[in-house]
Amino acid sequence: MNSNTIDAALMAKMFLAGAKNLELKKEWINELNVFPVPDGDTGTNMTLTIQSAADEVKNLEPLTLESVSKAISSGSLRGARGNSGVILSQLFRGCSKIWRNESAITAQNTVRAFQKAVETAYKAVMKPKEGTILTVAKAGSDRAKELVEANPDIEMEDLLKGVIDYMQVVLDQTPDMLPVLKEAGVVDSGGQGLVQIMKGCYNGFLGIEEEEGEAEAAPPVRQYAYRTEFILKNRKHISKEERLGFVSFLEEQGADVAAERCEEGLKVHINSDDPGVVLSKALSFGYLSRIHVINNVERPQYPLHIFEEQELQEAMADPWKDPEEEEADYTMPHKEVGFIAVSIGSGLGDIFRELGADYLIEGGQTMNPSTQDIMDAVEKVNADSVFILPNNKNIILAAEQAQNLIHDKEIIVVPSKTIPQGISALINYLPDKTVRENEALMREEIRQVKTVELTYAVRDTKIDEQTIHAGDIMGVADSGIIAVGTQIEDTAFDSVKCLISEDSELISVYYGHDTKEEDAEALGERLREAFPDLEVEVAAGGQPLYYYIISVE
Repeated sequence: MNSNTIDAALMAKMFLAGAKNLELKKEWINELNVFPVPDGDTGTNMTLTIQSAADEVKNLEPLTLESVSKAISSGSLRGARGNSGVILSQLFRGCSKIWRNESAITAQNTVRAFQKAVETAYKAVMKPKEGTILTVAKAGSDRAKELVEANPDIEMEDLLKGVIDYMQVVLDQTPDMLPVLKEAGVVDSGGQGLVQIMKGCYNGFLGIEEEEGEAEAAPPVRQYAYRTEFILKNRKHISKEERLGFVSFLEEQGADVAAERCEEGLKVHINSDDPGVVLSKALSFGYLSRIHVINNVERPQYPLHIFEEQELQEAMADPWKDPEEEEADYTMPHKEVGFIAVSIGSGLGDIFRELGADYLIEGGQTMNPSTQDIMDAVEKVNADSVFILPNNKNIILAAEQAQNLIHDKEIIVVPSKTIPQGISALINYLPDKTVRENEALMREEIRQVKTVELTYAVRDTKIDEQTIHAGDIMGVADSGIIAVGTQIEDTAFDSVKCLISEDSELISVYYGHDTKEEDAEALGERLREAFPDLEVEVAAGGQPLYYYIISVE
């Protein structure tokens, strides 16, 4: 192919091809997570981020470089999830700032676009690390500049191939830049995601329709025909067994299953071949809203709304439906200061509400909310100033991105990295202080909170000088993995011992939905006996995947 320019139609085609390639490889990228925890999500976060932009690009008419650029930028900014997704959205934003003012994409403005992308992404991260997606992006930008300077008339095909080849070289070197990657035996997952997007874009430029598993040694990933999304509003007393049974049914029907609690019920996402079977099963548990079915093969321009919510409610005579749970029109009374917390688990949600949280965003370690999710939450809080508690280090950037996009309210992001830090921040809020005084106070208080989370290993690895086998119990603290064992409570106890110092006063134990209350109380009593000078509190958290979340203050 001999072409020195790319027009809007080809740009859109390339971007959609990049999004598709990333989606095909996302589980492979998830497995590159340094920590062998059961919720590695870099591939998922990047895929959901780029898919948000891809959905906007597919709906464009007419196609211009300006419209495509703006759709990529706005879609990815609002759909960004996790640190990798936010950085990816900033890379897209930087490129879009250049290309939206051009009549065609050329080698020369590609160099400027890549440079602006790297500049924008680095600015979004307070303490950039080398050996990450940022390093891989910068390598591509630098290589583009070198190639164009050496040959101003370079063909776009040669430029793209040269850039991608060099990005791959630098990606392979990331373990030498970050010791934790070398110890775990993986390259940077975010960098790998970016390379896969670029390779997909290149195939789109060449007109190649990539088949699954082609061009990479990634595990084969089945492409299901439909993506189905909906909110399930179920009865008040649905049992744990029934809920788990529903999730198991979904997993049998397809892949990429997500069933997370939200303010309105259960937010469900699944890729499968038969949306009707999924929706029929869901209807046996309750009534549905916000139903979207998207054809993964044909990718129609607009999501298909199967039913309107009112039609569903009229059509169903559901014995599980509780009339007292009908949503009423409700406007939150105006207040000067409001609070939003990211949390998952009924017990943790109750704790945040009791401490004054006005709105909970369901999610966290197992499902990072998007920038748009956070913006929607802010809109529902009728306050002049809104504090956001991300409660996870992988959500802070998305919260800060939402802060930058909201202009009608004062947004304060308190960078809480764990649930206990968020709880501490709320406890220490003082109504008689100003917003800025409270921000400073809350930031100071969260620095005093040390956290460890107990979960299981999903694969064999060696990290933090510890040999870990699949199924082992791990204590994952702020600094890394601090304890490994075969028994949950023993590993939890060993983890707490690592956090105790002479200044410690309080141990808070939040047990998950897979942990028995009697086991948690026994652990609490064991801690009281071992540390008689410390206060020990035990509470039901209800969080998934993590047997315990424990803090020491």
